Amino acid sequence: MSAGLVIGIIAGIVAIILLIWFISTWNRLVRLEENVNKSWSDIDVLLKQRYDMIPNLVNIVKGYATHEREIFEQFALARQAASGALSSGDVRAVGAAEGTTCRTNASNQHGCRAIP
Repeated sequence: MSAGLVIGIIAGIVAIILLIWFISTWNRLVRLEENVNKSWSDIDVLLKQRYDMIPNLVNIVKGYATHEREIFEQFALARQAASGALSSGDVRAVGAAEGTTCRTNASNQHGCRAIP
């Protein structure tokens, strides 16, 4: 074989190897770019879901605030009744006021105790 033919074959093999490397690298970069685009799309979906849930969260907080306000109003009325009955010395009224606080606090898992 002549030297020119051997050099041509070696150059052809190197060119084929470089072409295969270029194609595989290109495909890997395209695949990574698609992964990035998919990840950003997933993030957009999650952010949209969170944004859609904000009105529900606001309504839950408003409902809880209303419930809490009602309970505090009931406690205030019971305390007023108890302090009025205590100042007048009416033991039955104090007991009734303490019973009102127990009924108001019925959702409490610790049970009902008399207020000292």
